[in-house]
Amino acid sequence: MGNFTEKLAEFSSKDLVATQQLLEIGRLSALDWLACGVAGVSEPVAGVVRSIAVAEGGKHVADLFGGGGAPARMAALVNGTISHALDYDDTHFAHIGHPSVTVFSASFAVGQQLGKTLPQVLLASLLGMEMSVRVGQWLGRSHYQAGFHQTATAGAFGAAVAAGRLHGFDTSQMAQVLGLTATRAAGLKAHFGTMGKPYNAGIAASTGVEVAQLIQAGFVANPNALEGEFGFGASHQGSESTETALSGLGQKWMMEHVNYKFHACCHGLHAALEAARKLDLAAPEIADIRVKTHPCWMSVCNQLAPDTGLGAKFSYRTVLAMQALGLDTAKLDTYSDALCRRKDLQTLRNHIYVDSDDTLAETEAVVSLLRRDGQRLEVRHDLQSLVDRPEKEQRVRTKVASLLGEVEAEKAWQILHQDLPATEFSKQFS
Repeated sequence: MGNFTEKLAEFSSKDLVATQQLLEIGRLSALDWLACGVAGVSEPVAGVVRSIAVAEGGKHVADLFGGGGAPARMAALVNGTISHALDYDDTHFAHIGHPSVTVFSASFAVGQQLGKTLPQVLLASLLGMEMSVRVGQWLGRSHYQAGFHQTATAGAFGAAVAAGRLHGFDTSQMAQVLGLTATRAAGLKAHFGTMGKPYNAGIAASTGVEVAQLIQAGFVANPNALEGEFGFGASHQGSESTETALSGLGQKWMMEHVNYKFHACCHGLHAALEAARKLDLAAPEIADIRVKTHPCWMSVCNQLAPDTGLGAKFSYRTVLAMQALGLDTAKLDTYSDALCRRKDLQTLRNHIYVDSDDTLAETEAVVSLLRRDGQRLEVRHDLQSLVDRPEKEQRVRTKVASLLGEVEAEKAWQILHQDLPATEFSKQFS
């Protein structure tokens, strides 16, 4: 097998030591994922995937967001789709992907199926999310810019590794997991702004469960299918940056630098929204607003005039106009089709201009405001500037309380700190 596959397989199958800080990040991500899943049940795509699960039936092995249950593979598909439906879940910018939705959706399904405890599921999930980020780094920006959705592609490998960890796989089996996932991982950015985007996450979670089940049953695959000739990297525009992707493996965890969303829209818009907060935008004072962002976001979240609430979540001009009009960009129900028809928003949106700047990091944005009195104000913001863990925890828990209610949010947070069966946490899904 190739060096990259070998190193990932070895790391994924050995004893792991997670610091308390890393475990707390894992719990925050689990809490954030839960809230996004519960809140996402009201989205139309949730009704569609849940109806398929109900119609197909099968043994109730794992719980579904919204209630009921399904076999593990279908539960992962449903929960992965629903928890990404709002596009409000965490992001890791090392590969521009959402690690929690694919991995937790797979690991909780497998954890329930195998009767695992919350600490076991949490550690497997941290490992899976770490692997998704590192596979994403290995694939590189060329993969993402070619049109592949890293949440789905790299995320499938993370989901499969998490599932394999819960099955207790050794190094050889983990290599098989990575190789077999290479023939199943899929997802295109062409679906951004549609139901297809959250479905991408569901596919990845389901793939992880399925691949682990097959390897457990004795399925034999090519362990070199990730990086070998005609493998995933070569066929999916990967830049195959092995040295970068393996840097610090075993000494540092990339997951410690995960970012959480505090606005209910694409994470590519958040640096601009945070910068605009510092400018204290108010619509009557605005002559124009100019945004500079990294070029990678121009094809992701720069819809100029969306006419749906979903499309608004991928539009710099729309979300900044919303903020200037005093609308809460953190509230789910702010994003609606009716919002996009508002004349005052459409008028203001026409005075907002977005340009790319390759000197900026992918987590940065510069927002410049021209006031009607002729004064020009400018602010730069980098999402990586929020490094204080207590502050990060406070903002995540506030967000979750707004989605679940304070009592339910606190209950879920306390459960995550206990050595209980995984099913105790999944009871919060409905």
